[in-house]
Amino acid sequence: MNPAHPLALTAEAFEHFHALTARPLKAYLLRLVPNGALAEELLQEAYFRFLRSAAGDLSEREQRAYLFRIATNLAHDVYRSKAETAEALPEERYLPSAAAQADKAPVEDMRRMLDKLSPRERELVWMAYVEGSSHREIADTIGVREISVRPMLFRAKQKLLTLLKGIGYGSALRY
Repeated sequence: MNPAHPLALTAEAFEHFHALTARPLKAYLLRLVPNGALAEELLQEAYFRFLRSAAGDLSEREQRAYLFRIATNLAHDVYRSKAETAEALPEERYLPSAAAQADKAPVEDMRRMLDKLSPRERELVWMAYVEGSSHREIADTIGVREISVRPMLFRAKQKLLTLLKGIGYGSALRY
């Protein structure tokens, strides 16, 4: 390990970590910020800050949560500063499945409804149902107690279900 470099990751270890996290992190950021170019900037900044941190002693799971926490904070900074107000750009390569790509109407409806949620609600829904993160991982990422995640996620999901029912998905949805 280079003593001038705080992170104890070799180039190979970072490449492995990047390969595991870049795609899900980019998809997550695309749900949090208004456009693809900004999401890409935040992605690069998140990795830069991660590499400058002293996260080398953390497990891979903890490093992933820490990276997502950095990205979350960067996205929150965008909203706090109101620096970006452009409309969201479609990022077709991040659609969840080939079946969803074949019929884009429900996917577009879901995108529109996710955009109506608050940034925190989008984070919760995305991490729980797209990334499959545990309540512990979500808590670590968004900076709340683990016990708080369940009710927050419940309220976000209820709001999303209400929005979807409002555009005609009522009979197809169950809690």
